[in-house]
Amino acid sequence: MRINKNLTGVIYIMELKYKPARNMDIEPIFKLNKALIDEYENIEIIDYQKVLLWVRNKIETHIQEYIYVIFNGKKVGYYYFHHTDGKMEIDDLYVFPQYRNMGIGTEILKKCISETNLPIFLYVFASNKRAIALYQRLGFEITETIKGSRYIMQRQGLFT
Repeated sequence: MRINKNLTGVIYIMELKYKPARNMDIEPIFKLNKALIDEYENIEIIDYQKVLLWVRNKIETHIQEYIYVIFNGKKVGYYYFHHTDGKMEIDDLYVFPQYRNMGIGTEILKKCISETNLPIFLYVFASNKRAIALYQRLGFEITETIKGSRYIMQRQGLFT
């Protein structure tokens, strides 16, 4: 539970709950991935069907490691936080549109940051300016550009 203050100075309590995703979450997570790819990726220069097959396989293979997020009794998003190559990766972080701008994404990221001393990285579409701004506010820096359409962003260790 975290106490927050909104732009008008009203204090409110942000209490998120986290539950393991289930097989029934595979299709919603896949649809969220596909929507982001459709919105931000240049689909003329990628093998679109191959990318979608890869995404579906990743989700199906790791669904037991995905987390769904609950706020006020409702499912509000998903994420997948996992160890890879001596670092932690935040993958498939989604907050449903009707729950954005409420601090939920920030709280999920702070939770992930507080859980490890390892460097944390993530991939973000270069044209997703809102997501990039959020990650930068929490100490992530762009460390690599991939094919002109995505960035790798990384931060070191615990939240300060």
